[in-house]
Amino acid sequence: MDKKIDYKKELNKAQVEAVESVDGAYLVIAGAGSGKTRVLVHRVAYLVERGVSPEQILLLTFTRRAAEEMLRRAALLLDERCQKVSGGTFHSFANATLRRYAGFLGIRNDFTILDQSDAEDAVNLIRTQMGLNKSEKRFPRKHTILEAISKSVNKSVDIEEIIYDEYPQFMEFSEDIKKIGREYKDYKRRKSLLDYDDLLVFLKDLLSRHEDARARICAKYRYIMVDEYQDTNKLQAHIACLLASGHGNIMVVGDDAQSIYSFRGANFKNIIDFPKIFQGTRIITLEENYRSTQPILNLTNAVIGQAREKFEKHLYTKRKEGNTPVFLDCPDENSQSRYVADKILELREEGVDLRDMAVLFRSGWHSNDLEIELSSRNIPFVKYGGQKFIEASHIKDILSYLRLAYNAQDQVSWLRALLLIPKIGVKSAGKIIEAVVNNSGLERILEKNVDLHKLFELLKNVDCRRDPPAKTIEVFLGYYQPLLKVKYDDFNKRLNDLDSLLRIAGRYKTTEQFLADMALEPPERSLVESDRRGRDEDPLTLSTIHSAKGLEWHTVFLIYVAEGHLPSYLSLETEEQIEEERRLFYVAATRAKTNLFLLKPHIDRSPRSFMDTGGSVFTQVSRFLEQGRVLEKFVEVESADPSAAWDDLGPEDVIGEKYRANRELFEAMEDYFKE
Repeated sequence: MDKKIDYKKELNKAQVEAVESVDGAYLVIAGAGSGKTRVLVHRVAYLVERGVSPEQILLLTFTRRAAEEMLRRAALLLDERCQKVSGGTFHSFANATLRRYAGFLGIRNDFTILDQSDAEDAVNLIRTQMGLNKSEKRFPRKHTILEAISKSVNKSVDIEEIIYDEYPQFMEFSEDIKKIGREYKDYKRRKSLLDYDDLLVFLKDLLSRHEDARARICAKYRYIMVDEYQDTNKLQAHIACLLASGHGNIMVVGDDAQSIYSFRGANFKNIIDFPKIFQGTRIITLEENYRSTQPILNLTNAVIGQAREKFEKHLYTKRKEGNTPVFLDCPDENSQSRYVADKILELREEGVDLRDMAVLFRSGWHSNDLEIELSSRNIPFVKYGGQKFIEASHIKDILSYLRLAYNAQDQVSWLRALLLIPKIGVKSAGKIIEAVVNNSGLERILEKNVDLHKLFELLKNVDCRRDPPAKTIEVFLGYYQPLLKVKYDDFNKRLNDLDSLLRIAGRYKTTEQFLADMALEPPERSLVESDRRGRDEDPLTLSTIHSAKGLEWHTVFLIYVAEGHLPSYLSLETEEQIEEERRLFYVAATRAKTNLFLLKPHIDRSPRSFMDTGGSVFTQVSRFLEQGRVLEKFVEVESADPSAAWDDLGPEDVIGEKYRANRELFEAMEDYFKE
């Protein structure tokens, strides 16, 4: 049969090998920037061109858009037959399959799917019916409860383990939360409701427990393809393997070095252990990189080469020339911010658009100081993976106190501050504000509320016109911390932001100037204006590393490359957590095409840390640059002297026994997923 596509001309040798691999189990280890999507697109076209019915190909991805785009590109390569390939997310495939086979599970095929909001409301209803909303101690909110239930399902662990790891302050309620989980499950069953997690649980049960249904589904989908396999959770991996249990024709594509989503339930072992499930798996490694220069790849190869458990690969590129990655050890956090801002403006003058540059970081709060610096320079930016610092509600809370201390007639700040106090609603707040403005009847109101009285005493005793803003903020932080714990289930994740606010305020002598600089433009206005002003004003990207995966930029700045930050101090307890932090570093560095800047500030907690760090401050360079002498071998170190840096810068019912008979493979994978 004559082929329309010249695969050897369009693809490199390893890509052709992956595309032309048909029957059997294949693990494609696709290094960063190695053309993973291109391989999947061409393999779809190859299978169809070879005579495989499109309806017998199943392509599972993590977003509907990804599947649609791949099939669209395959159709452009070959013809419209590729659009008939079954493609979509695990959840959409589960929904369609369960509608057909609901009877096997004893559920109705007209079940309703609960979205996130509906699911939270159902959990809240059960919580209220159990009387837990009236607990003497603060019980977790509906979002937190549902998140704990969901993570226990996706990680296949007990709810109690999730609570212990992520919400230790609620351990005393673990039995009540588990009971809510059981009641929630019964509630859904009675009302024929399924949430997102149920779609996967029920599909796995269908494939695992009902041989006839499994055989029919295996007969229908003879070629299974899974994208981003390193991001699958245990349930998804089990489903993918079961779908291939009748014929063994499965290709999973991913990169073990980019497995960074364990907090969502992704299981690194899924990709590592795939060859153990399918004996005789053929491993194909894509190593030619089409994104970065060789000096950048030399650095990333060296970092990931120190990984404890991995598939061996060595990325290379035809772009042999290029700038050596630059490392800068900055005197403090603000020096880091000023260097980044200066370098961005310098590159912009050289013709690099703002939209072609990104600043990446491990945690959302790492960019707090930088955001203030960028705003002061009128450099537009958009932030992914967290709110802009100044828009976070807990930052607004503290600033409302400071504004009241500066101007007691600020009614907007009064409303925000008063609504933080337990038992004060909008109506009561209105009466209090009226009493303040009119200076009438306030004493009587204060007598009825201890917390309100405490706030007024604080406001009366601070002198923000004489004292620097950091001193005033520190007073209010002591008052605010108990309210923070009541208002937010994840209050511990917000402490770093408050610490950043204190450090930023420490650079100001007057409250007036500090408040003026904090009054930044809202992001919606910035983005609208940037579109109107033209290309050269497109915003710079600020992003957590997690949110940057899959993207690329001409120039990347990676900040806070220091122990306790990357790797995070929260991930130093186990070797597995540290190894995921290494992969995070790898993902961040491989986003860069031409320039890579790595920056580490000496962490300065002055004037005094709001957080209790026990006096320990991380100032060492990240271990990922120290191990294997990576820093010495690959990274050009720029001057840390600010004075230098600033200036120089098949028909379903035709099954046959072959789809039922592979009991050995089926039983082996069932044993694996029970462990």
